[in-house]
Amino acid sequence: MANETHTLTFFPLGNADTTRIDLDNGRKVLFDYAHLRNDNGRRIWYGKEIEDKRIDLKKVLKEDLDAAKKDHYDVVAFTHLDDDHTRGAENFFWLEHSTNYQGKDRIKIKTMWVPAAVIIESRNDLEPSAKLVQAEARDRFKKGSGIIVFSRPGRLREWCERNDVDFENRQGILYDAGQLAPGFDIGVDGLEFFIHAPHGHVQDERDDVDRNNDCLVMQVLFNVQGVETSVLLTSDAKLGALSTIVGATKKYRNEKRLESHLYKNPHHCSYHSVGEEKGEDKTSPHPDIKWLLEVQGQPGLIQIVSSEPIPAKGTEEDKDKQPPHREADAYYREVQDLKDGDYEVTMSHPRGASKPEPIRVVITSRGPELQKEASTSAAIITGSKPPRAGNGNG
Repeated sequence: MANETHTLTFFPLGNADTTRIDLDNGRKVLFDYAHLRNDNGRRIWYGKEIEDKRIDLKKVLKEDLDAAKKDHYDVVAFTHLDDDHTRGAENFFWLEHSTNYQGKDRIKIKTMWVPAAVIIESRNDLEPSAKLVQAEARDRFKKGSGIIVFSRPGRLREWCERNDVDFENRQGILYDAGQLAPGFDIGVDGLEFFIHAPHGHVQDERDDVDRNNDCLVMQVLFNVQGVETSVLLTSDAKLGALSTIVGATKKYRNEKRLESHLYKNPHHCSYHSVGEEKGEDKTSPHPDIKWLLEVQGQPGLIQIVSSEPIPAKGTEEDKDKQPPHREADAYYREVQDLKDGDYEVTMSHPRGASKPEPIRVVITSRGPELQKEASTSAAIITGSKPPRAGNGNG
């Protein structure tokens, strides 16, 4: 198709994640749902009440679906059960497991994607939305339809035994790292999803779920008229999970699957996803992260950070142990310079604006192009890189 265009949208939600992928053929995929904005438009920020500039996610997603005349997403992936990836899901989606969460204005999920940890987690600290996402995933898994589960740790089999679920009969909806997720054909849809994590054997080494290190990590590989664009969606993966991914990829000589033209920086710019020590002004990258970004990152690399604005040194925000960490940001900006690329933080885009706006990246036969919003609300497309020929094989 001459004008084939796919779009990725990253929403300004504070330290939270929602990413939408709009395909040229009309299919829609959503990664995580986190409506954090307060209804009164105010929030408490380090002891002070300020304007809540986080986007009204429910509103903008519904408007987009209405414009497309759709009442569903083809896939909704919940990468893990933290509140900043699930909050408000029960108020937006039609949940099959309970009539309490059904109604004409609710958005249906044709297929749900979750890591196995979503099914097996039994900790008692789940927030209300996460509990309902888990209930929905478990209900679909028990029925054996409307869901794909990634990885098959031993504890998943044990969970099935305790809940009268035939584990062997669920093999058709279980997929592992190193495989392609079902339901998409790069020749038909223009993209495919390659599973990088979680790894079942790593989960079996622990007694409890580690949400960040057991989260869903994928390569989204686009092919538009023979030009490939590789997007890495890393969720909240920490250094341990990323190193496991790098090691497995090198072991199987599949380095192409870790090339990136767009890198969704993990865990809201946490240094824990870069190196072992925060550092004074810059986090020194672990060798695996250095390879992942400096070697595998392609010229013109686009980096997207889903976080609050990066704090200035010495501020109250900077003293907070939670991300974003300016030390990790300093390393990522070095990568930006090295790759002559783009680096955007969701709550600071566009620069100089009174309120943040969604970040949009379009994928065409020219590769990925970052749309930078102008003050007139017109979009300026920048960041177009030379085309890369490829056949979609990895």
